[in-house]
Amino acid sequence: MKKIISILLAVVMLFALSACGGSAGTKMTMGTGGTSGTYYGYGGVLGQYIKNNAGINVTVVSTDGSKANIQGIEAGNYQLGTVQSDVMSYAWEGTRSFEEEGKVDSFRTVAGLYAEAVQLVTMNPEIKSVKDLKGKSVSIGAPGSGVYFNAIDVLTAAGLTESDINAQYQSFADSADALKDGKIDAAFIVAGAPTPAITELSTTNEAYLVPIDGEIAETLMASCPFYTVHTIPAGTYAGQTEDVQTVTVKATLIVSADATEDDVYKLTAAIFDNIDAITAENAKGAELSIENATSGMTVPFHAGAAKYFAEKGTTVAVD
Repeated sequence: MKKIISILLAVVMLFALSACGGSAGTKMTMGTGGTSGTYYGYGGVLGQYIKNNAGINVTVVSTDGSKANIQGIEAGNYQLGTVQSDVMSYAWEGTRSFEEEGKVDSFRTVAGLYAEAVQLVTMNPEIKSVKDLKGKSVSIGAPGSGVYFNAIDVLTAAGLTESDINAQYQSFADSADALKDGKIDAAFIVAGAPTPAITELSTTNEAYLVPIDGEIAETLMASCPFYTVHTIPAGTYAGQTEDVQTVTVKATLIVSADATEDDVYKLTAAIFDNIDAITAENAKGAELSIENATSGMTVPFHAGAAKYFAEKGTTVAVD
């Protein structure tokens, strides 16, 4: 009788766990970014929808961003991560910021999430195009950072090199302060728009964005396919009366290559079947779409994500 009771209790416990949405099932840790950044806050929203709708227990952690998240997946510490699409391309190819480590292929793409626009901001009325940066003092981000390589890419597409400018290596906030104080002429800032540093600057100063378009954009995208065109709408910043054309990389969700097809299918569905609800909690959700999720990606998709997008009529590359 005791044996029968034990078996019955085990069966009851099994059903109870199943009813709780798979609380005893898959667990994933998601690497994001700093606690004051978009990656962390948005990652928290996505993690909650994955947990509630896919039965996957997601723990969202603050990290140093894209490179750290890729390295965390490689080490087995994370199973999910938010990254810039260009940085994940460097990892996949073993170039630039991953030149020392070499190729990392332990992750796959889930989906592009939102645009991280390459924004060239200035208060110098002489600067109307990227080519006008020649001989000027320009902030291009920390050496080896994503911003640094974005700036170098844009300069190269305009026929300029790092030595053609007086390069400064500053953070977003320091760049804004330096522009206010007249210490630099322009700054590259790569982030979702509106970006707080530029918002603050344009509110109290006559700052404006320099377009990255036309032949420069075409040359850039031909050599670096992880860039796509992007429009920053009029009114995004104080004094911005017209749309500004530029290029963008994408904030992207990646997953461990070892994750199961079923889990990745479910977590992809948990995000893209709940776009309106996610948008109500974080404005970046408005950029979620099948087209945005699947374009401009240079790293193969996980089979689970590919299965979901195929059901929506879009075929993506897997390996």
